[in-house]
Amino acid sequence: MNNMMEISGHRAVIQFDPEIGLFRGEFVGLNGGADFYADSVEGLRQEGKTSLRVFLEMCTEKGIEPVKHYSGKFQVRLPPEAHARAVEMAAARGVSLNRLVQDALEHVAG
Repeated sequence: MNNMMEISGHRAVIQFDPEIGLFRGEFVGLNGGADFYADSVEGLRQEGKTSLRVFLEMCTEKGIEPVKHYSGKFQVRLPPEAHARAVEMAAARGVSLNRLVQDALEHVAG
């Protein structure tokens, strides 16, 4: 299971890497990789701040926009049976398929 951590206003996915015995953090939503490792939560926060600072400095130096921008559109592939069931669920609720998926994602994401 992945966990999220917010560092300086940016979110990172945190996982434990059993091969090296450390926690690994990776920022999401950035135009490039910015990861960090530590053996504790406080260590993750410190290493994350450092990794993010270095990433943002490099973006500034190279004239790169650091944060990804999303269009709000994405394609989902489902088995035909799941697609049919989703259409039925949307119709039963009186909403579009798009709205059904949006509501489901908002529910899961909190």
